[in-house]
Amino acid sequence: MALKILFIGGTGIISSACAQLTVEKGHELYLLTRGKSERSVPEGAKLIKADVNDSQEIKQLFARHTWDVVVDFIAYTPQQVKRDVQLFNGKTAQYIFISSASAYQKPPEHWPITEDTPLKNPFWQYSQNKIQCEDILMRAYREQDFPVTIVRPSHTYDARTIPLKGGYTNILRLKQGRPIILHGDGTSLWTLTHHLDFARGFVGLLGLPQAIGQVFHITSDEIMSWNQITEILVKAFAVPLNVVHIPSEILARY
Repeated sequence: MALKILFIGGTGIISSACAQLTVEKGHELYLLTRGKSERSVPEGAKLIKADVNDSQEIKQLFARHTWDVVVDFIAYTPQQVKRDVQLFNGKTAQYIFISSASAYQKPPEHWPITEDTPLKNPFWQYSQNKIQCEDILMRAYREQDFPVTIVRPSHTYDARTIPLKGGYTNILRLKQGRPIILHGDGTSLWTLTHHLDFARGFVGLLGLPQAIGQVFHITSDEIMSWNQITEILVKAFAVPLNVVHIPSEILARY
């Protein structure tokens, strides 16, 4: 059954793949953006150019709309999710909040990390904000029956992004014969997720009643060290491996 779906955002690394697959699945997709992204809107999606932070404008735009699903890809602060609860409570059958796997306990006390791992990251304000957002939304679910589903992506990339801290500049440095920095000894473990793989897991949650009130993280199940990740990249770009390992404590200091 085709669903009427609103994406707030929809042209980012993660959301662009989700938008494309949502349209391919035959759903009626609306993208609410400011129209400033270089990424194209999928053919068949309806583009609404507006600023979601202008609540009055959004209320007027959507006064006669109800939704099967609303997804907010660009909510980062408690104030933004409070706004969403006010805007969409009673107007959608499902609201999906894109949180972050960075919200999980740092350092973790138990492995592997699952959706039940405590949320506590004292090192990054972005993660702390996401935790507060989740708290607000789950309280709204319990007290107001707000139909929230929470999704936690991890490190996600696409054909236009290189999954290293310096992005494309790292590859440029290697092509120029200059070294790049890796934290620690490069043996710490990580998982990378291509945005098309994320989208396959994500689209399955759209309109799923069993997902209401639940939390899902969507990541690859392949574990690699940062040394391995870098080796794969230099092989793909046919550049020599030239790495300087610097202790993480020193990098954090500067």
